[in-house]
Amino acid sequence: MNWDAGRFTPPARLAVIGDPIAHSRSPQMHNPALQASGIDAHYIRVQVPVGRVAEAFRQFAACGFLGVNITIPHKFEALDAVDVIDPLARQLGAVNTLAIRDGKLHGYNSDGPGFLRSVKEAFGADVKNLRVLILGAGGGAGRAVAVQCALEGCRSLILANRTLDKAQAVMQEIREIGQTSLLGVVEMDEAHLAYQMTQCDLIVNATSLGMKDGDMRLVPAAALESRHLVFDMVYRAGGETLLLADAKQACAKVVDGLTLLLHQGAISFEHWFGRPAPLDVMRKGLREAVAS
Repeated sequence: MNWDAGRFTPPARLAVIGDPIAHSRSPQMHNPALQASGIDAHYIRVQVPVGRVAEAFRQFAACGFLGVNITIPHKFEALDAVDVIDPLARQLGAVNTLAIRDGKLHGYNSDGPGFLRSVKEAFGADVKNLRVLILGAGGGAGRAVAVQCALEGCRSLILANRTLDKAQAVMQEIREIGQTSLLGVVEMDEAHLAYQMTQCDLIVNATSLGMKDGDMRLVPAAALESRHLVFDMVYRAGGETLLLADAKQACAKVVDGLTLLLHQGAISFEHWFGRPAPLDVMRKGLREAVAS
């Protein structure tokens, strides 16, 4: 967990942490944005072991860092390691963005807001007008997206998960929000999903399935229709997931997780610097990183 901020030019003042973290493309997105904005800072990757997030945050603050992005598996640990928690981050149950101001650690969550921006950009739609089916809504990003959909008052919300107890716990939290009346939890088997797909507009994959060749099919391909909007939070360099391939075959509209990463990054930039992010520069950096 050691780093030498001074060996970078300009010096490192922002980072992404995870375990592992070498795969992250966030530096290729943020460093062009910093340069284009005239900000004298460099963005780096730092591997942080589980159980040492609070220690890492203290070291970042001591080294004059401005902020940190937090990825798997540290989002829940980060929630307990900050001084000030944004109300939305508290509701979503995780922190994935840290802003360091006057020695205080401020925690935010960009999963939900980034998801809303991605849906708007990709499909020209507002979540509040959609019937949503979330695959893998038992925790992490799936939970955050489910809660965000409920906060928006989506027309209906169905959570599909292999472990029903986890999805039911999320659903109970959502019921307390009270802005979405049509709610349900189903098993992730072909029969249940095929029926729910006739009742939904937006299908969201919040599982990790699709990253590797040979991953199982998430939904019955025959149940996909051209009217469906399919949001796969997974992205693959040099290819597409089986879910997106099936959806394209059905002439459905699709978007992958790269768009979500872009908008999450833009929201982080806004928290750190209090101004709009150079979205086109960040998008170009991400695309080049994936292509290479």
